[in-house]
Amino acid sequence: MGEAKRRKEALGEKYGQEPYILPWLPITKRQSEQFLKWTSRGAWAGIVGLIVVWLTVVFIAPSLGWWGLGQ
Repeated sequence: MGEAKRRKEALGEKYGQEPYILPWLPITKRQSEQFLKWTSRGAWAGIVGLIVVWLTVVFIAPSLGWWGLGQ
């Protein structure tokens, strides 16, 4: 009998299913990796957005006379 068949008999219904990170937390390892990937992208998008807003407030807004800072 091959190793795959032994593993299939030992695991029963759980054979082929992804393992959870923790037994009491229904999140698979793949889902946690996707969550980290998307939150990292979101964080970088927030950083870029913050830089754009900062550049607008510091350089562009005063040249347009907004907020009375360019006077």
